[in-house]
Amino acid sequence: MIIDSHGHYTTLPPAIDAWRSRQIAELARPAKGSIKVSDDEIRESLENGQIKRLRERGTDKMFFSPRASSMGHHFGGEQISLYWTQHCNELIARVISLYPDDFVPVCQLPQSPGVPPKAAIAELERCITEYGFVGCVMNPDPSGGYWTDPPLSDKDWWYPFYEKLVELDVPAMIHVSATCNPNFHSTASHYMNADTTSIVQLHQSTVFQDFPTLRIIVPHGGGAIPYQYGRFRGIAIRDGFQPFDEFIKKIYFDTAIYDQNGLELLLKVAGIDNVLFASEMIGAVNAIDPLTGRYFDDIKPNIDSIEWLTDEDRKKLFEGNVLKVYPRLKNYMK
Repeated sequence: MIIDSHGHYTTLPPAIDAWRSRQIAELARPAKGSIKVSDDEIRESLENGQIKRLRERGTDKMFFSPRASSMGHHFGGEQISLYWTQHCNELIARVISLYPDDFVPVCQLPQSPGVPPKAAIAELERCITEYGFVGCVMNPDPSGGYWTDPPLSDKDWWYPFYEKLVELDVPAMIHVSATCNPNFHSTASHYMNADTTSIVQLHQSTVFQDFPTLRIIVPHGGGAIPYQYGRFRGIAIRDGFQPFDEFIKKIYFDTAIYDQNGLELLLKVAGIDNVLFASEMIGAVNAIDPLTGRYFDDIKPNIDSIEWLTDEDRKKLFEGNVLKVYPRLKNYMK
């Protein structure tokens, strides 16, 4: 089975963005209200987008979370983020009800700058226990590119949330939203910076010693980690951190890398057992590669072309590893 572990609802019906625009325009008067979107509008938004490409590419299932660039945790305060997040997650639940064989739900969290992540626990529990979501997207920088909150290693700030992840037995995928810092392009630099920074923060900590069953996925191939592997190994030796080649086995990565050379490097550095197949389809790189004639995010042919992978390796990448990392996924397997 081919399971794509990284997808976002990027083809939203217009009413969703219209509601969000109104909310941002009225930040001083937060109210949840309602968003009127019909089932037919949801189907129309997907049939010529993600569903069409899933069929064309032979992908059996795709993890589906709210559009990452629109999480917008830097807008307004805690109540604004909560209402927006609830609408986004409820929309994902509706998508799953319409396409239960195609999508697997992953939730957004109601994060805000200056608000401890434990404030997001209630929404996480709602999505996992009431809607059957299998995991969450966790933003290490809700300030939108300014990094104003404590690092992922901070025990007072992050540990209560990690405790809940372990209790629920669900993983978290690191993923920032759009940046409001003009120094960073959201998907070209901010995303890559956040992936790299998150891994470094976790490496220079005792998070995985304190939570040995905690599962964290760093998408987009881990940012600079594979390419700068020697740098991180050397810094660990020089500064007395845990050996980087041991630490990296505690992190999971995905294959949302749009170049075969980079993909092969990730697999060699991180190891087959720690990589999940993912495309982030109709996401950051929604364009056709002139070298292949395929969309950049059509990644499966790149994996198929790696001659040194065994059949067992491919089975792990496409199905086995994601089932290990997301145990609640079994509820969506037939």
